Amino acid sequence: MVIELRHLQYVIAAAEHHSFRRAASVIGVQQSAISRRIRDVEDRVGTSLFTRHSAGVELTVAGRNFVYHARCAMAEIDRAAKLAGSSGRGEHGSVKLGVFSSLASGFIANLLRAYEAKNARVHIEYVEGAPREHIAAVRRYQLDVAFLTGRSEISDCDTEHFWTEKVFVVIPCDHPLAAQGRLSWEQLRDQHFIVSETYPGPEIHDYLIKHLAELGQHASVECCAVGRDNLMQIVSFGRGLSLTSEATTATRFPGVVYRELIGEELPFYAVWSPENDNPALRRLLSLARIMASRTTARGQSNIVRAKLVAPSLPKGCQPCSAVPSRNRDLSP
Repeated sequence: MVIELRHLQYVIAAAEHHSFRRAASVIGVQQSAISRRIRDVEDRVGTSLFTRHSAGVELTVAGRNFVYHARCAMAEIDRAAKLAGSSGRGEHGSVKLGVFSSLASGFIANLLRAYEAKNARVHIEYVEGAPREHIAAVRRYQLDVAFLTGRSEISDCDTEHFWTEKVFVVIPCDHPLAAQGRLSWEQLRDQHFIVSETYPGPEIHDYLIKHLAELGQHASVECCAVGRDNLMQIVSFGRGLSLTSEATTATRFPGVVYRELIGEELPFYAVWSPENDNPALRRLLSLARIMASRTTARGQSNIVRAKLVAPSLPKGCQPCSAVPSRNRDLSP
């Protein structure tokens, strides 16, 4: 049995207005069209839906049952259309993202907070894991996007740099270096480090080996089978130092302090499949671009203001040479 949606609309309108003529006027068609199509529907269902009289029409018992279910059907179709349109615009749905950085603070925390505020009906699922696992999951569409460190090109994926974080050294409160405001690699050359065996421990391990080797130093790095929280406690016991990213420093642990590592920054990138057509993902990336551009603009503005208020040097004095900035990542 084939009944067109517009024919259901004719039946419902006639039932509401008790008249084919008034229903036709409201819908904007000829009365004959309403009468003919309702007759076609009655022929298909095999019973009369209306009793006709000089003052108009009234639903039969069968007609009342038909109109009740027709209204339910039309409401479901309308809901399906609205939901599909909303999902297509990214207002509904879900985003599954892989996180490598801390969600405690920083750009990614602000991004996700703003996204959830603007897209309350989009469900965000967070997945922690190693970079290689995240990239593989993105390729298999098991993740919509992953936020990772590193600048390397990833085949079959799109990448975009959104933010940068400073690198911090985690030090016991009673360590001599804790009195320093910032630290250089030279000050760390003879130190013992501890890292976790779980991510991002392996990346931090390779990062330390690489940088200390550049100083001609054999790195002393110990891997511990603990998570981040327990690793911080082990640092507080004086077992060694560790490294962490800027966002993680928002979480405080008793017995340890964070000290910035001069000239070291971690670029963070979003990685996603170009074939992923999830509208909710596209809205997330669009918001990330807007927020990243604002962050860059604020940073440039701060630099300009700093130059304007910088004190002039006395005659004959030369400025100190700046510590060269090395834009490195924790990836091997």
